[in-house]
Amino acid sequence: MRRAIIGGTGVYGISNSAVSRDVSTPFGEVSVDILTLGGNEIVFLPRHGKKHGVPPHLINYRANMMALKQLEVSYVYATCAVGSCNTGYEPGDVVILTDFLDFTKSRAHTFHDGSDGVKHTDMSDPYCGNLRGLLEQQAGSRNVAFKGNAVYVCTEGPRFETAAEIKMYRSMGGDVVGMTNVPEVNLAKELGMCYAAAGIVTNWCTGMAAGDIVMHDILSSMDKSKEKLTKLFMDILSTEPGRDNCSCKNAVMNLGN
Repeated sequence: MRRAIIGGTGVYGISNSAVSRDVSTPFGEVSVDILTLGGNEIVFLPRHGKKHGVPPHLINYRANMMALKQLEVSYVYATCAVGSCNTGYEPGDVVILTDFLDFTKSRAHTFHDGSDGVKHTDMSDPYCGNLRGLLEQQAGSRNVAFKGNAVYVCTEGPRFETAAEIKMYRSMGGDVVGMTNVPEVNLAKELGMCYAAAGIVTNWCTGMAAGDIVMHDILSSMDKSKEKLTKLFMDILSTEPGRDNCSCKNAVMNLGN
């Protein structure tokens, strides 16, 4: 079983010893890098493409996740750049995602279009509890300080959210806001993968603080945490996280044809 790391904005690159590979899927072609570490192969998938040229609402999420499945990936860690609508989470903080609210509009959200019968996916633990627990247990080894757990709000993008929208998300229990984690998280669950994600807080959401959202500030916040997080992921994935400590592989329920 291979492992994978999915990276977004400015995520720390892997070593030069990685081998590039193009994977052809029914949904399109995906370019990845594969690194051997501790006897295990770790796949690095750049969510926006290797040149970071694909905006969040046009990412081919199904191709990305199917490519990992075809590469026999069972464990996935991901990073997401997020804005904070929780006054307890400031720019520069790192949080562990535990649940999500989906406000995307036009994305392909499932592999189950009816041709394979009626299937439903259990999302009671959308971000694998076992992988999340390992992050908390081993964070100190890489000097990573997680500020806490967070509910992720996914919006369509590519625009940022209005102050009124942020007020609504806060009232519904959202902590951080981004544009990329849905449908990635539920597609991983449909494929039986263990998937967990960390959010790097890059900025205050609209209306949470005075001033405009500045791209320089976003990239600066990413730089502070991306290398430590990626190395923490690699430490965990170079061992055997265990498939018997969660229910991810059995999340899809088949209701018949």
